[in-house]
Amino acid sequence: MDVNLLKSKMILHGDTQRALAKYLGISEQRFSAKLNGKNNAEFHQSEILSIKRKYDLTSKEVDDIFFKTFVS
Repeated sequence: MDVNLLKSKMILHGDTQRALAKYLGISEQRFSAKLNGKNNAEFHQSEILSIKRKYDLTSKEVDDIFFKTFVS
């Protein structure tokens, strides 16, 4: 997951983690865990779709944000 890309989309739309968590119907703590990959927390498909719609993301942007794998 490309956390920085998602955060940049949030900033462009004037959202905070709290605001996006509320929009998704989850706690701010749970959102933070998903954002940081803590405790194996991941965004569900329905949450990804909600974020896609909220920020009018293209399919490529969704892939870049949520499905990007980093190879070292």
